[in-house]
Amino acid sequence: MEKLSPKDRIIFPLDLPSKDEALGFVRLLKGHVGVFKVGLELFVSSGPPVVEAIKKEAPEAKVFLDMKFHDIPETVGRAVASAASLGVDFITVHCDSGRGLLEAVARRAGKVKVLGVTLLTSLSGNDLGDMGIAPELRDPGALVLHRARIAKLAGLGGVVCSGLEVKKVKETFGKNFIAVTPGIRFSTQDIGTAKKDDQKRIASPYEAVRDGADYIVVGRPIRDASDPVEAASLIAKEIEKATSKAGW
Repeated sequence: MEKLSPKDRIIFPLDLPSKDEALGFVRLLKGHVGVFKVGLELFVSSGPPVVEAIKKEAPEAKVFLDMKFHDIPETVGRAVASAASLGVDFITVHCDSGRGLLEAVARRAGKVKVLGVTLLTSLSGNDLGDMGIAPELRDPGALVLHRARIAKLAGLGGVVCSGLEVKKVKETFGKNFIAVTPGIRFSTQDIGTAKKDDQKRIASPYEAVRDGADYIVVGRPIRDASDPVEAASLIAKEIEKATSKAGW
């Protein structure tokens, strides 16, 4: 793992409907966050040119193309190869299609870090039975570790997991296996609010990084703040405390 500063560890999701709105946040936050994430909404509306625009506006930042690809191995392998050609730094695929798909992705990814999405943070143990998950894996922590193991064996660069599982993931698979943690809420009030939205397995920036997260995805606490730059700075300070506490 490369040496990361506190701001480098912050991934800001550009969950916005247009390229112009996304680039407004890129201009505002470049130098204050390390990674800009392009998800389904923005990529569907703006396509590959938005990646080029972000790279031009913030050349020192990394770009995370969060498509969560999920299809048959050949289709996903080709999609990942196309995504890698855009010059992004991270790409996501779902882990639940098995090792064959993940191996196909790893072969086609080139230098891009492919991250396996273990279990969406909008899901809890109560949802897993409805999804047909085997009883022995209906505990989110057990399922995340199971899928992370498959991702590691397949040659992926790391996984996406919640702050509730990240400590065990890092202990089990080592410091060089990247862990990206979404579902971040900055304060007690934010966490209380999050319980009413679509995030169920959540953590604070300090908790996630202390327990081993290499990167944290922080959207609403920055985007909805009265001063997004100040919010990003406060989160960076929490990350600095966590890395000092953890000794790395």
